[in-house]
Amino acid sequence: MAKRTKKVGIVGKYGTRYGASLRKMVKKIEISQHAKYTCSFCGKTKMKRRAVGIWHCGSCMKTVAGVGMEPLQL
Repeated sequence: MAKRTKKVGIVGKYGTRYGASLRKMVKKIEISQHAKYTCSFCGKTKMKRRAVGIWHCGSCMKTVAGVGMEPLQL
């Protein structure tokens, strides 16, 4: 049976290491970088992060450059 991370979510992979406040900061960043965003070209929620600053839409197949963790920061 797999380990569960009901409370800590995506940062459960770090276990008890690095301290709670650092894990909370990393959790916010990792959730935003793994989320899907709305494509500015086709309007669908298909924009995913490929690498640092590279975002790809799975619907219209456009690849755009943005900021590291989010496609567009205003």
